[in-house]
Amino acid sequence: MTENRDRMKPLEGILVVDLSQFLSGPCASLRLADLGARVTKIERPVTGDLCRQLYVSNVRLDGESTVFHAINRNKESFVADLKTPEGLEQVKKLVRRADVVMHNFRPGVIEKLGLGYEAVRQINPQVVYGQISGYGEEGPWRDQPGQDLLLQSLSGLVWLSGDADQGPVPMGLAIADILCGMHLVQGILACLVRRSITGQGGQVDVSMLESVLDLQFETITTYFHDGGQPTERSAVHNAHAYLGAPYGVYPTRNGYVALAMGSIPQLGHLLGCEPLLEYQDPSRWFSERDRIKAVLASHLETETTAHWLSILEPADIWCADVLDWERLLQHDGFKALGMLQTVRRRNGTEYQTTRCPIRIDGQRLYCEKGSPDLGEDTDWITSDLMA
Repeated sequence: MTENRDRMKPLEGILVVDLSQFLSGPCASLRLADLGARVTKIERPVTGDLCRQLYVSNVRLDGESTVFHAINRNKESFVADLKTPEGLEQVKKLVRRADVVMHNFRPGVIEKLGLGYEAVRQINPQVVYGQISGYGEEGPWRDQPGQDLLLQSLSGLVWLSGDADQGPVPMGLAIADILCGMHLVQGILACLVRRSITGQGGQVDVSMLESVLDLQFETITTYFHDGGQPTERSAVHNAHAYLGAPYGVYPTRNGYVALAMGSIPQLGHLLGCEPLLEYQDPSRWFSERDRIKAVLASHLETETTAHWLSILEPADIWCADVLDWERLLQHDGFKALGMLQTVRRRNGTEYQTTRCPIRIDGQRLYCEKGSPDLGEDTDWITSDLMA
């Protein structure tokens, strides 16, 4: 696998004016930048994107949040105060040159600033305009804060993880933010394709709530066809509320092993666990999944993870070791992917982060430019794009 450091990327020549902050919007513009777009990040004076100071741990980089640096690499920073006529006019000049304009303000805010879709379309009729909200443009939640944990909680997602007696369990990632950003990218790319055919721009609207509901399409569809029965998580090593035994993660003598779908009697034979042999009827693998999983869990604790994998993998049983990051980063399977890259900020600071997961023409997409200081590109952009 070769690296794509010099070859032209698919979105080179596309200018993105990004008014978003925090996570969902910057995740989207990061992916566009990875694919070759020039992303000009508009930030307020003095504080900039609030994510610069939104610490998620006690780890900082150049005095700012590591989250900001992770999701804003390969971008330019342009400072403008949208509440002043001068700042607004500067941004409008950029909008005239832009292929894509995007934001994640709450509904109604961007219109008050004078940069809603209709206003931007008057400036640039062919623009692709993307916007993210927390809950959409309508309904009683419209003006609520679009924060990831709140979205997970309202969407029902927290009732799918964890065991039956644990109460609601949120995912350990900002899944609503990240997924919504990826949906915005999909819509923007679709409109860019349409524009290349028809010359017509367009408006892309996505919301975090709709994104996290779409994430659950499988389970919600099952819920309706199950007669609306309550979602019931397994009481023993639950990993999917709508799948039967053996689906789950089980402790072994020295770690954990993950088991996906499979035949319970076959597992009984392979593992030497005789009580599993009585479950010949596949319907029992769901109706009695807690009992089966309890038996399986007790048996798997008697040997090491490596021992069980040495039996299950040759038999083509869907199983895996359960790695933490320390072990993952040392594994040859991870190293073969080349998922890490080192980027450099203008001040010389280097940091390691992940690369774009997409390959184009068989080549990985890397970048070398780290995150910008607040306003570090303002002068250059003014001379390059506003002359």
